[in-house]
Amino acid sequence: MGDKERFAAAARSLPRALATGLLTVAHDPLPRMRWLAWLPHAHVVLIAALTAIYNLGDSSQEFHQHPALRTLFAVLQSASLVLALSRPVPAWWLSTITLFLVAALCEADVGRDHLWPWRIEDIILHTFVLLLLALRVRPLIAAGALALTVLAGLVNSAFQTQEHNEVLARGAVTFATAVVVGASLRMSRVARTRLAEQEVLTAGERSRRTLLEERNRIARELHDVVAHHMSVISIQAQVAPHLVENPSADLKENLAGIRQNAVEALTELRRVLGVLRSEDTSAEGSRHTPQPTLDRLPELVDNVRSAGLAVTTAITGAPRPLSPGVELSAYRIVQESLSNAMRHAPGAQVRVGIGYHPSGVTVRVVNTPPARPAPPSPGAGHGLLGMRERTAMLGGELAAGATPDGGYEVLATLPAHLPAPGTDHPVEDTA
Repeated sequence: MGDKERFAAAARSLPRALATGLLTVAHDPLPRMRWLAWLPHAHVVLIAALTAIYNLGDSSQEFHQHPALRTLFAVLQSASLVLALSRPVPAWWLSTITLFLVAALCEADVGRDHLWPWRIEDIILHTFVLLLLALRVRPLIAAGALALTVLAGLVNSAFQTQEHNEVLARGAVTFATAVVVGASLRMSRVARTRLAEQEVLTAGERSRRTLLEERNRIARELHDVVAHHMSVISIQAQVAPHLVENPSADLKENLAGIRQNAVEALTELRRVLGVLRSEDTSAEGSRHTPQPTLDRLPELVDNVRSAGLAVTTAITGAPRPLSPGVELSAYRIVQESLSNAMRHAPGAQVRVGIGYHPSGVTVRVVNTPPARPAPPSPGAGHGLLGMRERTAMLGGELAAGATPDGGYEVLATLPAHLPAPGTDHPVEDTA
């Protein structure tokens, strides 16, 4: 579609858009201001009340031929300004019709030296009505309302029966200024709202991306653990026939089937999860490195101490081997907690506690308040998010938060036995 076609389509849709925007009684209250609260609303009501009082007194002096009619119009004009706080389009219609009828029915009361078709009070009231309208509707609708207001004044001027002190041009400029200011403020408010919405969407997307990256990391580590066990099963199935004197054909066949299934499962596992490693170049150097366990905790603590963090450790209960997934997750939770303490609590003292109990293992890492301000964080981290993922995956529980003295604590309880396949463990929504 060319420029001419688009322009023609826009021109054809213009009357419908104006009719839709101006022929409505929708409730659209003026929102509460962030800093001024309800003060602007109170000012609008005060202006309407003062103008009504002035118009009522003016009606009894200047409009001696139609005092009751002019009194009614004065009340309606002030009421239109108050109505504009909640229903701007009906308020504009009320104000415009009132202006037109005042000029048409009360022209005989207006002398040559008086302003016409609008008086100063009328211009002030209608200016505020147009301003409140432009703050809530699209600029196109506000421009249409301005055009109809000026058109009503032109019709009054076309049917005047005597000369007056014309104020049409000056009033039109005042009305146009109100519309421009209101439309500008509205567009600025809409832009801020859209920016805030975009920031929320961006933060949510960043959180989801971080969650996926951490899940990929966990999947890579579990790939190593599962691959190790599948390899052991395959080797044991291959060696088993040689440990039995005169093994039967059925035994050899069953063991061969076990080995074949283990090899196929291992191949499929590497084919599916190996894609994650191929996308992570940092994993190439550690592809064949065994995953860490709690046996390497002293090494981890020594490395952190050499970086300047004061760490003490305490192990309660009788240490015993746990499943590889639990060992790996416990190690990673301690590692991430120490990293967070180094990053967010420089100069703090950290206590690492490992508690073995019959049902599993408890990991507790607590740091004191930082001794000096922490440098700005480079972005959204994976630490706490990864801890929650690991704990939920194993069916454990994790609690993390600030301590009463201003420090921070991470407490994770991991079960000794992994949940049965197919058991649902809700994963906390960190997005």
